[in-house]
Amino acid sequence: MELRHLITLKTIVEKGGFKKAAEHLGYAQSSVTNHIKELEQEIGKPLFDRLGKKVVLTYYGHHFLPYAVKIIDLYSQALNTNDEPAGELTIGISESLTIGRIPSILLEYKKLYPKVNLSLKSIDNYNVVSNLQNGDIDLALILEKDDWTLPELQCEKLKREKMVLISPLEQENTKTVLYTERSCSYKSVFDHYINFKQMDVKESLDFQSIEAIKQCVRSGLGISLVPYFSVKEELESNKLIGEEVAPEHPAISTFLAYHKDKWLSPSINSIITLIKGHAKKWD
Repeated sequence: MELRHLITLKTIVEKGGFKKAAEHLGYAQSSVTNHIKELEQEIGKPLFDRLGKKVVLTYYGHHFLPYAVKIIDLYSQALNTNDEPAGELTIGISESLTIGRIPSILLEYKKLYPKVNLSLKSIDNYNVVSNLQNGDIDLALILEKDDWTLPELQCEKLKREKMVLISPLEQENTKTVLYTERSCSYKSVFDHYINFKQMDVKESLDFQSIEAIKQCVRSGLGISLVPYFSVKEELESNKLIGEEVAPEHPAISTFLAYHKDKWLSPSINSIITLIKGHAKKWD
């Protein structure tokens, strides 16, 4: 089993097809096709279904991919004798954290380690294990409930976030609640607070982002429960009304997570150190 075949497999999945993988790797498309054929012949099972012009991983392909990624990582680890952060680094992140947490970290990291090609990928919490296992991301920064943990991951709580109930300046509609559909943790925390406050809720709406929720609350569409850091600017400029949730209620925390079997390269270790340093200063 040749390493280049495994790299080709991983690149096809990452880039979304044989042609794009060939362009990225600098191969002819026929070479990429031959790599996969030879790999499939060696393991005795098909890795891709060829559906017209589209290729998708088979059931066995999904099973095999994490092992291929692990072999590639181990090979990189064996060859890497340079402790200077360099190469590719992908961080998976909850959308809410891009508002007030990440920009300053990225700016400082790029200045400190210019040889690292740093990229972000928006992730849904329920996909975080597969994202890390398949090598789609190197580590994750996500918002989850306080007691969140997964056996496959190394999870570290960075900060328990202060939660606020936000409403429009003119109390036109307090019977509609706005949820973020990407994270069930938000819903469960919000529902707990609704029940505790015995709110008279008539309807709910789901949104894909905190930014959309903020704009809709400002327009008077309803109310929502969000982390304080995501609406700090709006509260300080009196664009929204915020009611702080008492700390004894369930809340959301920011977690740093990576796969337990992941080799922590110099670039990963350096970003982890930087993130932890910033986390100590978060409001």
